[in-house]
Amino acid sequence: MQSRAVMQAFVVDLLKKNLPPFYYYHNYEHTLYVMDKVALIAREEHCSARDIDLLETAALWHDTGFIHVYSGHEKASCLLARKYLPGYGYSETDTETICGMIMATRIPQSPQTRLQAILADADLEYLGTAIVYAQADRLCKELQHRNPALTNEQWQKTQVSFLEKHRYFTGFCKANREALKDAYRRQLVAASAHDN
Repeated sequence: MQSRAVMQAFVVDLLKKNLPPFYYYHNYEHTLYVMDKVALIAREEHCSARDIDLLETAALWHDTGFIHVYSGHEKASCLLARKYLPGYGYSETDTETICGMIMATRIPQSPQTRLQAILADADLEYLGTAIVYAQADRLCKELQHRNPALTNEQWQKTQVSFLEKHRYFTGFCKANREALKDAYRRQLVAASAHDN
C-alpha cells in the first residue's frame, strides 16, 4: 500500500494541473484546509484513527471532480476516488464509505452518518471563522468568472439566504463555529440594509 503522502501529492498535483486558474476558492488549498479541519473535528469528536484516515482521504478527494465538471462535481469526485483508491490499498467497502462522505458535502447538506456529518462540517467550517471574509471574496470571484452577470448585491443576498439555511452537524462546530457564523450573517444583513 502506497503511503498517504504519495496519495496526497498525487491529488494536489491533479488539482494544480487540471483546475482552471479562476477557481479561486475550489482549489488544492481548499482541499488541504478541509483535510486539516476534518482531522481537528474528528479528534474533538473522539473518532478512531481508522475513521480519521477515512475522513482525511474523503477530504482529499472530495473536490477532485471539479477537474471534469462544476455542477455535480461530487459524483465525478466519487468516480475518481473509485478509480484510484484501490491502488492506495483501500477496499471496496472503504471506498464506498469515502464516497458517501463526499456525497454528503453536496448543497444542501444532509449527512446520514457521523463521518458524513464531520466531512460536511469540515467543508464549511470556515463560515464560523475569521477567514470567512477572504473565502467569501474568493468564492464570489470564482462564481462571477463563471457568470459575469452576478452582481455583488446578488451575491450578498445569496450568502444571507445560504447562511440562514445552513446548520452545523457536529458538537464541535455547533459549540465553536456557530456564533461567529451567525455574527457574519448579521453583518451581511446589516450591510445590505445599509446599501438599500
